[in-house]
Amino acid sequence: MKLFAIRDESEKDKPILGYLVYYEKDKNFYIELPENADPWRIPLLLSSFAKRGEQTVNAYWSKLWVQQRIVPSDRQNIGKILKENGLNEYDEYELLMLGQGRCAQDDYYLEALPENELPKEVAKRFQNRVEDVVPLKDRQLLVFFRDGMVRKCDMRPFFEKESKFLPLLNNQEYFCKVAVAPGGYGICWGEMITISDKELYKYGVEIGLSMDDFRDFVSHRVVNAAEAAEIQECSRQNIGDLVQREKLHPIKREAKSTLFLKSEVVQRKWM
Repeated sequence: MKLFAIRDESEKDKPILGYLVYYEKDKNFYIELPENADPWRIPLLLSSFAKRGEQTVNAYWSKLWVQQRIVPSDRQNIGKILKENGLNEYDEYELLMLGQGRCAQDDYYLEALPENELPKEVAKRFQNRVEDVVPLKDRQLLVFFRDGMVRKCDMRPFFEKESKFLPLLNNQEYFCKVAVAPGGYGICWGEMITISDKELYKYGVEIGLSMDDFRDFVSHRVVNAAEAAEIQECSRQNIGDLVQREKLHPIKREAKSTLFLKSEVVQRKWM
């Protein structure tokens, strides 16, 4: 994960107007706004979030803000531009870094920050992110949050509100492919269908785990060494090295088999 402060060069004190978070492995951007964000000072694209009292800008709008600050991928001479800047392919993050996030339309720019400089008010939000999700029967989800809360979410009423969710209503196999969004900002089915952690926390019902729920958890969220290597896109030897260095923690080890929590393996990929 890489962290950047969004500042305004035209203002004398150059205040931090927001924080851009980038997850390298998944190439996802998120913007976190301060709790007292001024809609008239922050970038226009983000002002509607501040006006609604929302501090987390979802991946779609965060990426759109980034795309407005870099050369578009359909630029006629894009190949020449990439070559002149030492890039082999179009990469939004690398293009953003060329000018420290600056563009000709405004005075905003990015300043790299270490993770430990994230303000407490923003870091606290990360404790309510999604840790794991388990698909259950009848379009229900068991959602584990980082603060220890476990909520059971009946998704049928939620899915019936918008047509984009119809494939999930009509196809249980597709529904079971639910995954945690990079950084735990919610859950997703690919890039186009997402539900935020905030919505899940609000609509879910706090529960204690049952044995059936636990069995579903094991069925969908426990992986062996070979599956872990596939997720990490590495060899089984590399998985063994991660275990030896205590960077990955098996939940069960036997002579011929090692099992891991899929969530830990996926989160290891984000680092």
